[in-house]
Amino acid sequence: MTDPLDDFERSAFTFEGATRTVYRTGSGPAVIVISEIPGITPSVARFGRMVAAIGCTAVMPHVFGDDGRDPTMPLALKEVAKACVSKEFTVLALDQTSPITVWLRALAKDEHKRCGGPGVGAVGMCLTGGFALAMMIDDVVLAPVLSQPSLPFPVSATRRRALGISDEDARRVQERVAAGVCVLGLRFTGDRAAPPERFAALRELLGDGFVGVELDSSPGNPHGHRRGAHSVLTEDLDDRPGTPTREALDQVLDLFRTRLLG
Repeated sequence: MTDPLDDFERSAFTFEGATRTVYRTGSGPAVIVISEIPGITPSVARFGRMVAAIGCTAVMPHVFGDDGRDPTMPLALKEVAKACVSKEFTVLALDQTSPITVWLRALAKDEHKRCGGPGVGAVGMCLTGGFALAMMIDDVVLAPVLSQPSLPFPVSATRRRALGISDEDARRVQERVAAGVCVLGLRFTGDRAAPPERFAALRELLGDGFVGVELDSSPGNPHGHRRGAHSVLTEDLDDRPGTPTREALDQVLDLFRTRLLG
């Protein structure tokens, strides 16, 4: 069987004793693509190739799962269970930043040195969706994208509004936005894992510096989005011209063009 990642260069990156595999393709300024549960699936790799096609380097660190495997419900449940007990992810606590974002910020700085350009982009998805927000406390991150941010798990009204970062990091994010950085967020309207209250909280925190793209997935929606649509840039992407998900993808790629290549 063909390896869906065989066209990616593989290396390792170590910071503070933690070593992870990193997959890389393309050239130009780096975009850190942080996979969703259950890992770097073929659809995540496809998104990485789209990033590379516009003239950036797609950098995909291994965060969890078995790299290259198709997503299944058993795999997803297994990785969610592991994340819940891992010290690297803050899945329920309020006003705390997941510790793994420190490693991701170090990777972003290293890739900036390697790839050049004005800075780097960062895309988080699902469980990692809010990580791009935490990463932008560093000046090197110029184009953060939050795709269906799902942490902390929205199991209460307070957690549905929570952003998965500490108060100190939130203030730093506000400073970055005031300096001109734009934060792009994506979600389907019926997605309970990335609730509307979370986007409302982002708008309150960042004002016009947050651009929230919400795709209609209500029953009978004219675009055929399934009721449980969740993964805007990967599993639920219909990239035919003119579709809402294709337009959302184009907004993401245009952000990278403007901030990193312009």
